[in-house]
Amino acid sequence: MAKFALVTDFDGTISDDDFFWHVADRYFDAEALKPWSEYLAGRMNHIDALNAIFARIHVPEEELLAFIDTIHLDASFTKLLDICRKKEIPVAVVSAGCDYYIQRLIGKKISEYNIRLITNHGIYNRQDGLKMIPPYDSTYYDKAVGISKAAVVRELQKQGYEVIYAGDGPPDVEPAKIADVVFAKKTLLERCRELGIKTHKFDSFQDIVHYLEDL
Repeated sequence: MAKFALVTDFDGTISDDDFFWHVADRYFDAEALKPWSEYLAGRMNHIDALNAIFARIHVPEEELLAFIDTIHLDASFTKLLDICRKKEIPVAVVSAGCDYYIQRLIGKKISEYNIRLITNHGIYNRQDGLKMIPPYDSTYYDKAVGISKAAVVRELQKQGYEVIYAGDGPPDVEPAKIADVVFAKKTLLERCRELGIKTHKFDSFQDIVHYLEDL
């Protein structure tokens, strides 16, 4: 009998939108977002662009944390974790973002459900802003985004798992190419369709819950 593992993106997948866009809407003007345009044009890598933008955050940390607390999460996230635990499906959250806000938002669930969090480290101070630090010594290190999500998928497959992958953005394309089952939305869904990658469209984790119930 096949054994499954679930690997999911965080920003825009567990959360309602990327932390980057939440911060941009709250704190930045068009000038501050130029590094993102450089990234989209292929002239700057993902992590450098985000670090350039996040370095412009200079609010008291208490204000930033209170703002992070307002970010909405998928209402079905806990249901997904419950069924994964019931079916003994290990869960990994992989993110090209950072643990600074992910731990703030789902840290308790990470502990409660024994979730693997694989992401960049984040540190914040008011003078220097938020800085994402890649895990340079990790087998998952990727110079462009900090974390190779595809490396996580390949490792689980080598361990004998069929990997179910859920994501929404450009950094999710490479893992989607090799995952056994793909749930996609937003940009990832468009790219999967362009590339001919078999995928399930999903609007919320409830769609994945239904899929897992039938396994």
